[in-house]
Amino acid sequence: PAWLRRLCGHLLSQRLLRPGGVQAVVRGVLEGTGAGGAGAEAVAVDWRTCDTVAKILASCPQQCLSLEDYCSLVCPQILDLLHIQDKLTARQFQRVATTTLLTMVKEHPQLAEKHLLQPLLAPLLRCS
Repeated sequence: PAWLRRLCGHLLSQRLLRPGGVQAVVRGVLEGTGAGGAGAEAVAVDWRTCDTVAKILASCPQQCLSLEDYCSLVCPQILDLLHIQDKLTARQFQRVATTTLLTMVKEHPQLAEKHLLQPLLAPLLRCS
């Protein structure tokens, strides 16, 4: 029902905006789908699931005051997904992070540059 979809969307958005919320949502979705199994079918499910999560992360919820506020809260958490140590989890989280980054660069290039690309490339720029 529509009311349940709205409620779930609202709860998801609230969780994403909290510290550690992105990782909690990504972990919950990936564990809930059984992604990460063996075989070609599991790999395809894994990719589709990661792409879906990335699309969710790249879109600003209606509850946010502005896209800028959303990016300032969520983008650092997206970059944190690149630092997960567990190999299987890291692979899935890196897929989500890179797909989210690509989606945001296409949809909101200035904000993606400010909140994702500049922090990501800062160590390289300091060296050059």
